[in-house]
Amino acid sequence: MRPPPTVPLIDIGVLRDGGDPALVAAAIDTACRDTGFFCITGHGIDPDLIARLDTAARRFFALSEAEKSATAMVHGGRAWRGWFPLGGEVTSGVPDRKEGIYFGQELPDDHPRVRAGIPLHGRNLFPMQEPGLREAVVEWLDALTALGHIVMRGVALGLGLPVEWFREHLTDDPTVLFRIFRYPMDGPGEWGVAQHTDYGLLTLLLQDDCGGLQVKSRDGWIDVAPIPNTFVCNIGDMLERITGGRYRSTLHRVRNTSGRDRLSFPFFFDPSWDARVQPLPLEPDAGPDAGPDAGPDAGPDAPSAGQRWDGRSVFDFDGTYGQYLTAKVSKVFPDLVHVL
Repeated sequence: MRPPPTVPLIDIGVLRDGGDPALVAAAIDTACRDTGFFCITGHGIDPDLIARLDTAARRFFALSEAEKSATAMVHGGRAWRGWFPLGGEVTSGVPDRKEGIYFGQELPDDHPRVRAGIPLHGRNLFPMQEPGLREAVVEWLDALTALGHIVMRGVALGLGLPVEWFREHLTDDPTVLFRIFRYPMDGPGEWGVAQHTDYGLLTLLLQDDCGGLQVKSRDGWIDVAPIPNTFVCNIGDMLERITGGRYRSTLHRVRNTSGRDRLSFPFFFDPSWDARVQPLPLEPDAGPDAGPDAGPDAGPDAPSAGQRWDGRSVFDFDGTYGQYLTAKVSKVFPDLVHVL
């Protein structure tokens, strides 16, 4: 009988500082083939930066709705940056029980992609009332982009690829998106965010000590307990696609029953905007769960080939990552689709 699934804790220090990464790569590979989630230590992110970001975020969410509305997403145009109120984001057709603020790579108005009107490119909207948030977010974007490259080294080695394969082929100019979410306490039958998968390669999540994140395993839903000074990592649709289904983009959801507000800080490290993500000719998966059902669209949340939470297969898409992402986010904020 299989032991109960868990979300492993992996020290990635050797990927940053040198040394033999074989054990770390093997642990990441096992986690990606099992739950698609793992937690990391040894990440090197300054605890002072984490504390400043958390403090500034809580101060921002404590502002009045009128004050927060000055940075509302309607003012962000095609860049899709800024604040949205409770219930303003939709997952699986249902409004989420959260409010949040969207950030991305800071690009000036004369950047070629901004001038061309490419969606999700442009300036961030920062609240004037909380200048500490701007400072912390700008530092965070740089620090987490560097961390994304480091973690993808371990993913590459786990797949038997050269250590810098992703940087050389998909993430030389990564698409980076950062969100800060506030989840009030959920009532019976309510979800902070319904079950979903992430769209890109890798999500790096800092969460507070409230808990509430749940992951769909082969044996049912499991809780991801918050561990101080760690990041939760999970793989997205593009890593499922590139591995031909060896790694599953795992369903997850959030319910806050802590009795207080929950803050989370998901950072999305994704392929370059113009990259075409194609499955690799990998060796057959010899993992413990490999078998006749292994491969594209096989897994705990896929009752039959081609069926997922969103009714779409990641293998049916043909285009650039930017096109894939734009199609997905347009369903998240249907009231803002006209700006795209």
